[in-house]
Amino acid sequence: MGTTGQGQAGQDVDEVDVPPVRRRSAVRVLLAALRLTVVSAVTGGALAALVVAVIIKDVPVFLTGGGVLVVLILIGVVAGRRSPAGEEPPAGRIALARIEDLRATSGESADVPVKFRLTVAPDDRPAYRVKIEQHINLVDIPAYRPRGIAVVEYHPDEPWKVRIVTRPTAEWSRRAEDAEIDSAPESTLVVSPDMSEGSWCMLTLFAFLAGAALLVLLFRGELFTSGDGDGAAAKPPSSSSSSTSRTFSTSTTVSGPSTSLLTFGVMRVTAMELEARVDTAYVTEITIEDHRMAVRGDSTRPVSETVHLQSLPYELFPGLVREARTTLGVRDPRSWRIDVTPGSGAGAGPRVRVTVTGKEGTAHLDADATGRVTDRRAVGESG
Repeated sequence: MGTTGQGQAGQDVDEVDVPPVRRRSAVRVLLAALRLTVVSAVTGGALAALVVAVIIKDVPVFLTGGGVLVVLILIGVVAGRRSPAGEEPPAGRIALARIEDLRATSGESADVPVKFRLTVAPDDRPAYRVKIEQHINLVDIPAYRPRGIAVVEYHPDEPWKVRIVTRPTAEWSRRAEDAEIDSAPESTLVVSPDMSEGSWCMLTLFAFLAGAALLVLLFRGELFTSGDGDGAAAKPPSSSSSSTSRTFSTSTTVSGPSTSLLTFGVMRVTAMELEARVDTAYVTEITIEDHRMAVRGDSTRPVSETVHLQSLPYELFPGLVREARTTLGVRDPRSWRIDVTPGSGAGAGPRVRVTVTGKEGTAHLDADATGRVTDRRAVGESG
């Protein structure tokens, strides 16, 4: 059974959102876009007027263009000195969320930027989908796995603003452990109505060039006295791409005599590098040795028959290797290897096998996706 609101998860996104808030946000963005368009177009026209005036030697046009620029500068200085009216930030509320998918990118510090796709399930409204990016400590990443439950903070008036609570209270931790949340459909995805920085820049550039072009057209008779010029629009090259099923494999070696994948944090960083190479987090096999990590995959395999690279508890693997080297009867282990493969059966997590080899022979132990040992085969035991 899903949490509160899951029965309505399939409703349209308009039911999930807050229409008055979205309308106010859309109006605010529209007014800002119009203001930016007008200012950019006037600025472009004023600068073009200065250039045109110099070419055609027209003093009034030069003075007009310069005067408009001065007025724009004065308006900008006055507007910059005005203190914006302080608005109270919307109050956040706590809810549970299902982790649909996550993708970590490499970072320079212990906090790694992770992109999440979540189904947020508030207690008092239908569930909805959202995409966020948040920095998560390397040690805490194993706690977040696809189809897992996390505690989040969301804003009822701005539902696209969601933050994962990395240290929830004991009550919410218990609720997260017991909860089951169904995935909300993609139609419930909410996004911020604000334009991205790239969109603002494109709007500014387009309006600026449009203003300059309009001014040049107004004085085309004085500028171009030799008749019309022919121009041909260049046709942009077309490109096509096709996606086909593929199998892939890649590996990397940790260099340096004193460097080992057992060093804290090295396994996860190496896994991130391999994920970037194959451009997917879902693989069918992972092999880890002292100085080498390799992955293999098949794009035709369903997600349930793959292993998610970032969901593995790499920070616990060195302890498993230590346990295998000291408790399975191999007194002088020469080598070790970790093999991670998809689990068998519906809902089964990945299987982790640690193999050690020495003079006495080969032994191994098996563990689940949380690092808990599930089976041992010491030297001399069959199976």
